[in-house]
Amino acid sequence: MPVFFAEQALLPDGVVADVRIEVDAQGTIAAVTPAASAAGAERIRGPVLPGMANLHCHAFQRAMAGLAELRGPRGDDFWSWRTAMYTVAARMTPELLDAVAAGLYLEFLKRGYTAVGEFHYLHRQADGADYDDPALLSRIVVAAARRVGIAITLLPALYAHGGFGAAPLLPGQRRFANSAAGLLDIVDTIRRAYRGDPCVAAGVAPHSLRAVAPAELGDLVTGLRALAPDAPIHIHCAEQTKEVDDCLAWSGRRPVDWLLDNTPVDSRWCAVHATHMTESETGRLATTGAVAGLCPTTEGNLGDGFFNYHAFSQAGGSIGIGSDSNVSTSPFDEVRMLEYVQRLVHRRRVIATSEAQPSTGVALWTKAARDGARALTQPAGALRPGRRADLVVLDPRHVALVGRRGAAVVDSAIFAAADNPVCDVMVGGAWVVRDRRHDRDEEVGAAFSAALTTLADAL
Repeated sequence: MPVFFAEQALLPDGVVADVRIEVDAQGTIAAVTPAASAAGAERIRGPVLPGMANLHCHAFQRAMAGLAELRGPRGDDFWSWRTAMYTVAARMTPELLDAVAAGLYLEFLKRGYTAVGEFHYLHRQADGADYDDPALLSRIVVAAARRVGIAITLLPALYAHGGFGAAPLLPGQRRFANSAAGLLDIVDTIRRAYRGDPCVAAGVAPHSLRAVAPAELGDLVTGLRALAPDAPIHIHCAEQTKEVDDCLAWSGRRPVDWLLDNTPVDSRWCAVHATHMTESETGRLATTGAVAGLCPTTEGNLGDGFFNYHAFSQAGGSIGIGSDSNVSTSPFDEVRMLEYVQRLVHRRRVIATSEAQPSTGVALWTKAARDGARALTQPAGALRPGRRADLVVLDPRHVALVGRRGAAVVDSAIFAAADNPVCDVMVGGAWVVRDRRHDRDEEVGAAFSAALTTLADAL
């Protein structure tokens, strides 16, 4: 049984010294012993954090990161950005998707994500025609993840309509089209293909209330529970004020209220963004046990608004983080942005802390890793027995970490390291990044660069 020794490690209750971690043959943590001896163990070179779950990703959008920052003739907002995104989506071939997804997922690993939730809505060809294999693009993103060694939860998206009231799809949305039955077939296909792989899971993603009619949402949820009772359900919700206004006009209810009134939301759900909630909605969502999927760098990039983290947390709410449009590929960026936005809104510091956990960094990383893993039904998110051995090792040579001990290690990695502080990464007991290098750097990197060059011409 492999045994590892860390001079400092972030355990569920905080940073602890001299930690011995035993990993079984399946890549699961068998034992964690603080204040232990290093005798006979492989010494880990720096402080250890539990791997972070990226609970919300659209891999293909990495190809347009930085290319949608020009002002249009009538200004720019989320909806004009969405039009640009459709242009890139229309150019995405299976080969290009494979290259972009693998390159992105390798980036994630190097920066401390060890699992990704792929909210996947590219199902058809650009003209809306079916592929011979309806699960082709889903298979591609899962295979890309496993090729580079990151765990993945596939979340094929149901995108049936172009707006509230079952409006028809727009031309740019035709390759997203699917049905509840079609999505469940994809989930079943992936579950069968990767049965026995603890790093692959699958659920569904009704895209949003504007894209899925109530009857379709009901069919999807009912069908998934029959197929896989514990599988996750993710949905975009209340990201934009226009979405809230349109939902009110359609139903007389705000999106989160409508969802909670009409759908059996529980701890297996993830409400992505949930940006614009009333005090009542905030409390109601928190009590369901659903995870709020926050994507602070994308939400900032798109001008979405800010999530009321303090109120949601005070109500007992669960949160995880995601990279969404992938303008950033670092979990450190996401948790730092989350905290800084709250500080700007409330005009005070250390918002994420509590009496039980006075360290901002420890509080944010511990919660996001734990709840994000739960949102993806990935058996990771904490350094404790029974969890997958996903370890993120911080570089003790990094200038921001020199001389740091205890909680200051995590705080400094998040708030003082301008560049990537990660040197080594383990997923399921296997090292996938060593000294900032991955075995597939050259192969994956070359294909990634070629794909990005091709797709840059789309905008």
